[in-house]
Amino acid sequence: MWNQIAEQITEATGKSFQVEKTRSVSGGCINQGYAVSGGEQTYFVKINMAAQIAMFEAEALGLQQIGATQTIRVPHAVCWGLSDRSSFLVLEWLEFGRGDQASWEEMGRRLAQLHQVGDSSQFGWVRNNTIGSTPQINTWTDHWADFFTEYRIGYQLRLAKKRGGGFENENLVLPAVREYLTQHNPKPSLVHGDLWSGNAAVTVTGEPVILDPATYYGDREVDLAMTELFGGFPAAFYRGYNQVFPLNDGYQRRKTLYNLYHVLNHFNLFGGGYGSQANQMIQQILSGK
Repeated sequence: MWNQIAEQITEATGKSFQVEKTRSVSGGCINQGYAVSGGEQTYFVKINMAAQIAMFEAEALGLQQIGATQTIRVPHAVCWGLSDRSSFLVLEWLEFGRGDQASWEEMGRRLAQLHQVGDSSQFGWVRNNTIGSTPQINTWTDHWADFFTEYRIGYQLRLAKKRGGGFENENLVLPAVREYLTQHNPKPSLVHGDLWSGNAAVTVTGEPVILDPATYYGDREVDLAMTELFGGFPAAFYRGYNQVFPLNDGYQRRKTLYNLYHVLNHFNLFGGGYGSQANQMIQQILSGK
């Protein structure tokens, strides 16, 4: 497998590459990750089953599209494809550090710049992709309320039902989400789509980087909401963001709607306590808080 991947790297870069060393590194909970070295060059390689090649193709396209905005750093997607019974994605290797207040403030500013450069008049994306390993439906839609109700919350609730999951008052959720978002008319922004703390980092030189996108055109607030879901980003991040693109009134309530999507997805992927968390969020939404 590694020889085939090395050949693809050579073809993509135009520079001869041979694998001399591999070591396992974190690839998230979905993929296997490896640092692959040869000579003075190192790459980050994600490996999954061959059937997951579309997931890597979509991730590479998302990285390319975000990178083309020249707003915030993402890893360069070198190449991707199939090798033996596996699919793979090769990314540039970046050395990460801890980051300080200045670098996280810059992270916020650059994300705000990304959210300002979108050129779509609709919500969705050029193809479906994944959120974790769950399909993420990105059918082009004119109205944000319709898109988020149908292809985010509605889709996750249907998945949960197929898998035997149920939520109290779930029949009331979609009308409530649609009604509330009908009053909110955001401009479509190119969003990361899965921006929790594990998908944001700072290089050893202090440059902000975002990783593993689940890209689409949506309300920019979905990215900000998710940064608050699993522990939150440093306060400097939000300060930097608001310097460039201040959040609108109503965000504090909308973030519960937006994060319900991710909690439902975690329930569908992992089960456990995410079900009770989803129920709590549903009750909060229905109560109008």
